[in-house]
Amino acid sequence: MPADKVQAFTKDFETLRDTLKSEYDTTDPELKIELTPADPSGKVMATADQGRFLRAVQACPGGIYRMSPDVKDLVQTSNNVARIELKNGSYTVMCLTRGSVTSEKMDEANSIKAVFELIDAKVEFAGGYPGWVPRPDATIVKLMSSIYKERFKSEPHVLACHAGLECGILGTNYPEMEMISFGPTIRGAHSPDERAQISSVQKFWGYLLETLDRI
Repeated sequence: MPADKVQAFTKDFETLRDTLKSEYDTTDPELKIELTPADPSGKVMATADQGRFLRAVQACPGGIYRMSPDVKDLVQTSNNVARIELKNGSYTVMCLTRGSVTSEKMDEANSIKAVFELIDAKVEFAGGYPGWVPRPDATIVKLMSSIYKERFKSEPHVLACHAGLECGILGTNYPEMEMISFGPTIRGAHSPDERAQISSVQKFWGYLLETLDRI
């Protein structure tokens, strides 16, 4: 940054910082955005390449792609720009694209691919797993809802999500199979703090046995 540009740059940065903090005040009240001096030694990306790269990242979709037309308030397909790295003369943009409808998920993935291929980036798909299309009217859903109400004298919360489960793999190989996912209460899933609520394990074990007995 040329010395005669620092003051104007700092002013623009502070304006953008305040705008973002206001925008995310509800969801991320502790958000911090800092401007700190950096060592100017070493190589940096050429100005033209910087522009192309930043425009591609800006164009890369993030967040909800489509809501489910069948299940109220269910995100059906989405993309998360999870990590961006620039080092050793190259860059890596990692996205997590999820969807319960495989064709729709791949449509979004190919849109992302097209964006980065426009700047001659190499794009690879890896670590994918099939989606699991919700079937709220399935016989197993109705049966287990009925058993739940009988056993626990309350209405079950029947939900759907577009996260990956083994059910997506099973459903791909056995498309006519009805599936449902349930179990004890889990806290802090997929984190070092993940744990099961012991008091709920027996509840769902008995629930499972009765379901198997009545199928």
